[in-house]
Amino acid sequence: MQQITTVIDQELCTGCGLCVRVCPDETIGLVDERAEVIGDQCFQCGHCLAVCPVGAISVAALDPAALVFKTFTLDQRWLPWGEFDPALLVRLLASRRSCRNYLPQPVSRDLLLDLVKAGTTAPSGTNSQQWTFTILDKREQVERLGGAIAGFFIKLNRQATNPLLRLLAAIFLKDALGKYYRSYYRAIEQGLKKWRDEGRDLLFHGAPALIVVGSGPGASCPAEDALLASQNILLTAHAMGLGSCLIGYAVAALERQPDLKKILGMPASEQVYAVIALGFPGEKYQRMAGRKAALIRFGE
Repeated sequence: MQQITTVIDQELCTGCGLCVRVCPDETIGLVDERAEVIGDQCFQCGHCLAVCPVGAISVAALDPAALVFKTFTLDQRWLPWGEFDPALLVRLLASRRSCRNYLPQPVSRDLLLDLVKAGTTAPSGTNSQQWTFTILDKREQVERLGGAIAGFFIKLNRQATNPLLRLLAAIFLKDALGKYYRSYYRAIEQGLKKWRDEGRDLLFHGAPALIVVGSGPGASCPAEDALLASQNILLTAHAMGLGSCLIGYAVAALERQPDLKKILGMPASEQVYAVIALGFPGEKYQRMAGRKAALIRFGE
């Protein structure tokens, strides 16, 4: 649990008790008809600050710049339940598509930093917020990482073509190498050939920028936290006029060859959960395409 940094101005507090009601950790209680910090642990979620009708509460651990953006102005009034058009929201959700054709135009650091801030508005298990964001804002940085990842897959493909190694993997590693050989080897080999012979970037699709979303140690739900933040980034990118694409092959390489993280300046202790390619899109769509029918059930 995190250190308590909540402060309640006793002169402003009216004793309404709303902060007590929403506090998930019983950090705040009513004493002599005024709210006071009575607990010894805190989520630092800011529920108390957000609910107080007179602005009597501050939480020092919360970054005051977290909701200040450089490329747009945010209306910081809380949007009540049901007061946003669900049709408009789902239009955004359904319009966002993975982009695999980018213009060479660079993406400014201001846009990328605003995307990260939007990412951090996502929920986080026990409010740990141990996510990390590593930004590559130059095409040459993206190409360097792509070359290193290509080297990883060249080595992996060489191993996958060795029948003895596949047999050993089948015995000791739950057939991991054999599954890779059957499912991915051919496509990876073709992509590597096009990269070597034609200079085609089939990994990052020519994107001029990347955001690598990870998590430091100590989070209760690190994968969920990172992926929820990533979804926020994807949707905000679309609203900003940027295309985006999740690059699963890059995540796999960074986790199976940890020294690749050195290229990103990431410590080995950080886990990578998403690599997001970003750039101004060189493609345009005319309509939504829908999704496959989902398996849906109700509990008995």
